[in-house]
Amino acid sequence: MTTALAADTLLSTPLSAAHRLRGARMTPFAGYDMPVSYAAGVLKEHLWTRAHAGLFDVSHMGPAFLSLTARSGDPAADHARVSALIEPLICGDIAGLAPGRLRYTLLLNAQGGIIDDLMVGRPAADGRQGELYLVVNAATKPEDFALIAEAAGAKGRLTRADDGALIAVQGPEAAAVLDGLIPGVGDLSFMSFAPFGFEGESLLISRSGYTGEDGFEILSPASLAQTLWERLLADERAWPIGLGARDSLRLEAGLPLYGHDIDATTSPLEANLAFAVSKRRLKASTLRGAARLAKEAAEGPSRLRIGLKVEGAPAREGAEITGVDGAPLGLVTSGGFSPSLGTPIAMGYAPPALAAPDTDLRVTVRGRAQGARVVAMPFFPHRYHRPTTKPETRP
Repeated sequence: MTTALAADTLLSTPLSAAHRLRGARMTPFAGYDMPVSYAAGVLKEHLWTRAHAGLFDVSHMGPAFLSLTARSGDPAADHARVSALIEPLICGDIAGLAPGRLRYTLLLNAQGGIIDDLMVGRPAADGRQGELYLVVNAATKPEDFALIAEAAGAKGRLTRADDGALIAVQGPEAAAVLDGLIPGVGDLSFMSFAPFGFEGESLLISRSGYTGEDGFEILSPASLAQTLWERLLADERAWPIGLGARDSLRLEAGLPLYGHDIDATTSPLEANLAFAVSKRRLKASTLRGAARLAKEAAEGPSRLRIGLKVEGAPAREGAEITGVDGAPLGLVTSGGFSPSLGTPIAMGYAPPALAAPDTDLRVTVRGRAQGARVVAMPFFPHRYHRPTTKPETRP
């Protein structure tokens, strides 16, 4: 999770000082100086988030806005035009996205491999049509932003918003904590977003996250970040949580981490992310890597992302996955101990014939073969606050 950058080359988030005041253990991550844990430690932070509410500084991520250079004033037409700027790069249906909703999607290369995964949101207000809210990953945001800006050309403008703060509030008590400070936030449903006023400023709040729990992500001006952070932590149900627990939470939730579980060689179908591929656009062959994706949709991919429950020591990234006969099948892409389940778990890739739940496999840990059984993901149930109508889905 760490990178080998000198401390004086690291970027800071608007909350860096607040983390140090609370005794955070800091680590380099994606070019930023980030908190990996606080005094309670990763295990307790993980379990607290599952039971109460955890606050995460995710300001290293890449929020931005893509907007038309010139709008017609017709909301439907302007949304169609701005969708047409980004759809050639991704596999999702943005043209059909409802106002006020978010969609998880994937940036693809010409071979159908995943350049990044990201969130795309359509504002609810008529006056904001022709604009999209984007959140890309921290490690890939320079390349992502350059690619999107180039594709938009003179028709669109990409405005970065990663000079502010992005705070995630996650857990079963997240809604009560946040709604107590900013009334009305609790009315949001999963994968929806809206602006809210706080201390005379505007926050953009989505009901989404990366833990499998109900929760929210808050885009805040840098000037307001520390006040918002401390006001949230004044609620005894909320703890500050570091990147260590964020990683173990997303692993339990079966959520892929870009650069580890998915990368430029992986297709959405191999990654078991077929839900993120627009059926309309796949049928019309308007996707990057359309030939590969159509072939995999018809015949099945040659490998699939799987979940494993591991016997013995945790199998970390890079551990070999084999059949019971020792034949190599693939590699573990994420792995560790599950605090919620009390057992090691892992994700990786295997041929489809060996990807069904209850299939017995092996993982090699420190030169020794250990038992591993394929299980359905998520390992720990998702607890999103879903609307009464069919929701958008994040894996």
